[in-house]
Amino acid sequence: MVSGSSRVAVVSGGGTGIGRATAAALAGDGMDVVILGRREEVLRGAAEELNRDRAAAGGEVSWVRADVSDPEQVGAAAGVIRERYPVVDAVVNNAGGSARKAGADLGELAGVWLEAYRTNVISAVLLTSALRPVLRRPGGRVIIVGSRAAATGGASPAYVAAKAALGGWVLSLAAQLGPEGITANVVAPGYTAGTELLTGRMPADRHERIVAGIAAGRAAQPEEVAAVIAFLAAAESSYVSGQVISVDGGARPAG
Repeated sequence: MVSGSSRVAVVSGGGTGIGRATAAALAGDGMDVVILGRREEVLRGAAEELNRDRAAAGGEVSWVRADVSDPEQVGAAAGVIRERYPVVDAVVNNAGGSARKAGADLGELAGVWLEAYRTNVISAVLLTSALRPVLRRPGGRVIIVGSRAAATGGASPAYVAAKAALGGWVLSLAAQLGPEGITANVVAPGYTAGTELLTGRMPADRHERIVAGIAAGRAAQPEEVAAVIAFLAAAESSYVSGQVISVDGGARPAG
């Protein structure tokens, strides 16, 4: 059921980390937010908590289960969203994932690289394309969550290459959508705490080395990345398009 909010955002990977923080920020700005993800229980819990916590003037958070790297599931989810909301103001492509290690076998290597591309690039292409017909014109926003690793190389090669591809795609996307009054940008977070990509996976010594190379002297919080995404979703960002915006605390490449 559609609420009274006049603006709508869709956030993939919206149940945890940066996606969840983004949903909270956008709802706090008065937008209705639909979060997408693969795990129904995570989505339901996030939506319930965000709706409890939101201010009285905030937008409503709802959810639709979908693996956004699967064309059929994206199509089905887009159909549900379009039934609820005839116009979408912002699509935030946050879903993605790290790349597993591959051995010397070339078939395995190809599989790892293709999976990284499917998870981090195809997912964004599918969701954006499925919702493109209902993006607000003018005023629509496409926001893609990339990674600072695309510029520093500070992650696995397959992941770095996949995230780097988003920077090229956003240039083409911005050129295509610009005449319709729609912007497209990449937000590239640096080292960010509280995300499933890093939680429990970062050795203490590497954490210390990374933080030592950040001017701010600490990791980012998901809410700080979400604040930049919220700016790009707002009317005030209407002349920002085709950009890769780093949110990294002044970091330099870490060893």
